[in-house]
Amino acid sequence: MPKMVARTLQMKFTVAPSMEPQQLLSMMQAAQPFYELFGGKRARLLQNADYPSRYIQTIDYEAPEEIEVNRQRFASDPRLQGFLQAWRSVIGDGIEIDIYQDVANGE
Repeated sequence: MPKMVARTLQMKFTVAPSMEPQQLLSMMQAAQPFYELFGGKRARLLQNADYPSRYIQTIDYEAPEEIEVNRQRFASDPRLQGFLQAWRSVIGDGIEIDIYQDVANGE
């Protein structure tokens, strides 16, 4: 069994002021099977309290260490590209994506 590593994917984006948070939550719920496919354990949507059109979505996941070592290959997966295309259709290209590791766990 491959060694698993825990990571947190963070997507920062801004939506049109007219977009309701429920629309984004619906997208997240529809994408839950996708998150699980890639090892997703927990997804959250955070709205900026001072600028309500700004959001951060976080996805905590576990992936085999060999995939994390070669994340570019993982990023080119057609399923991941489809997911990102769905998000871009709603929020445009203004999405910032970062991946973090928990240093408290020593990974």
